[in-house]
Amino acid sequence: MKATRYRGLYCLALAAALCLGGPAASAMAQEGANGTSFMDDFDKFDQKIWFISNGWNNGAHQNCTWSKKQVKAVDGVLRLTFEKRKEGDRNFVCGEVQTRKRYGYGTYEARIKAAEGSGLNSAFFTYIGPTNKKPHDEIDFEVLGKNTAKVQLNQYVSAKGGNEFFADVPGGAHQGFNDYAFIWEKDRLRYYVNGELVHEVNDVAKIPVNAQKIFFSLWGTDTLTDWMGTFVYKEPTSIEVDRVAFTAAGDECQFAESVACRQD
Repeated sequence: MKATRYRGLYCLALAAALCLGGPAASAMAQEGANGTSFMDDFDKFDQKIWFISNGWNNGAHQNCTWSKKQVKAVDGVLRLTFEKRKEGDRNFVCGEVQTRKRYGYGTYEARIKAAEGSGLNSAFFTYIGPTNKKPHDEIDFEVLGKNTAKVQLNQYVSAKGGNEFFADVPGGAHQGFNDYAFIWEKDRLRYYVNGELVHEVNDVAKIPVNAQKIFFSLWGTDTLTDWMGTFVYKEPTSIEVDRVAFTAAGDECQFAESVACRQD
């Protein structure tokens, strides 16, 4: 789908403190980046790293309310759950986390088991937008639950998208954990699935420039059927995240299997 961008108004619903970034550091890749290399294996939920979306939704297209009750770190896995429970003006609840800091050029990696179900979206992405006094820039991995054999890659530059590319996920994204990664450089953006390069962008006009926050989310829709399929609720379901890492350009890789370990 050349999706109607649901994140363009995203921060309008957030508390002001959430949308404020920290001071820029001269050593960072981009102005506004205040996050450094890290890895989180979710042995616990670290509130110094993550903020939980709670008590709002992203707009009329979203059929669930973000709820902190849907976010748990259990046995070394972050679990974001979608289920039927009325909260606010929605009949379903869903989970999302985002980093408190912004990150720039480097390698972004996550090991994820996606949710299955038409009308659901399991997302690993980076985002920044107007409430942060920045243009809407974004880099996406999105598994649409109607077809978990694929993952949709996309990026937005100053709110302009239309860069969708579908990559195969052998065995299905919901059947087990898979590794998703992208390496973001000023003049090149590379996407990886399970350590294999699946897509490369070399047109600088299609590569975001603004430092962004890292997000994980699971949400549903009743309206974006052309893109995500007709919503059908069967039972509670979750996206599970076993690990996430960011390796700043020029830093040592964060774990042995990282694609950052293999870069020239």
